[in-house]
Amino acid sequence: MMLTGLCFVGVQATVKAIGDAVPPSEAAFLRYALGLIFVLPMLGKLRAACLTRRDWMLFGVRGAIHGIGVIFWFYAMTRIPIAEVTAMNYLAPVVVTVGAALFLGERLAFRRIAAVLVALIGALIILRPGVRQIDPGHFAMLVTAGSFGASYLMAKFLSNRFGAEVIVVLLSLFVPIVLLPFAVSVWVTPSPTALAALLLVAAFATAGHYTMTLAFRAAPVSVTQPAVFLQLVWSVLVGVLLFGEPVDPYVVTGGGIVVAAISFIAWRESRLKRRTITPNPLQTKS
Repeated sequence: MMLTGLCFVGVQATVKAIGDAVPPSEAAFLRYALGLIFVLPMLGKLRAACLTRRDWMLFGVRGAIHGIGVIFWFYAMTRIPIAEVTAMNYLAPVVVTVGAALFLGERLAFRRIAAVLVALIGALIILRPGVRQIDPGHFAMLVTAGSFGASYLMAKFLSNRFGAEVIVVLLSLFVPIVLLPFAVSVWVTPSPTALAALLLVAAFATAGHYTMTLAFRAAPVSVTQPAVFLQLVWSVLVGVLLFGEPVDPYVVTGGGIVVAAISFIAWRESRLKRRTITPNPLQTKS
C-alpha cells in the first residue's frame, strides 16, 4: 500500500507537471488510450467471458460514469493543490458505502451512518465553505468522488459474475470511447513530451492498481486501509518540494478524519465477516 500511494501520487505529480498544455478531456482520453498497452495481456480473459446484452450495457454505463469522473479529476488537477485532490478523493468510499445500502440492499448500520457523517465533517474541514473561496476545482472533485464511488459500486456488483481482469479490461476499453468526443471537441496536438508524460501517467496508474491488488491479497482491508493515509503524506511532500504548494493543516486534518472514518468501516466489516466465518470453539468440540 505504501508503493500504491507512491504510484498514485506519481500520477498526480505528472498530470500537475503537464498543467494546461493539454485540455483536461484530451489528457484524460490520451491517458486511457495509451494505457491500453498495459491491458493487452488480459484480452484473453475477455474472450472467454460470456457477456449478455445487459452486461455490455452495464459495463458501458460504468465506463460513461467513470469517464466523466476522470475528466473532472484532470480539471481539478489544474486548479487546486495535489494534497486537496487526494484528500477529497477519499470521499469516493463514502459514496460506495451509502450506495451499497441504497442499491445493493446492504444494511446501513448505525456505525456506518456515524462514519459517513464523520467523513462529511472531514470534507467540510477541507473545503471550509464561508471561510474561504471555494474554487471550481473543489466542485470538480465532488463530482469526481461521486462518479468514482458510483463506478466502484458497479464494479462491486459486476464482480459477483466476472473476474478482475474482465472488469479492468472493459473499463479500459469503454472509458476512452466515452472520452473521445470530448477530446476531439477541444483537440490540441500534444507535444512528444506531453505524450511521454501521459504514457508515464498510464504506467503509474496500472502499477498502482497492481500493487493495491497485491496488498489486498496479502492482508485484510482493515490492515491496508489505514495505509491509504500515506498517499496524503506523499501528496503534501510532492506539492511542497516540486510545485511550491503550501502545507494546509486543514487539508491534512480533514483528510485524516475522512481516512479514519473509512478505515473504521473497513475494520468493523472485517470483524463481522471473521465472526461469521470463524466457528464457535464449542462447536468444534466432539
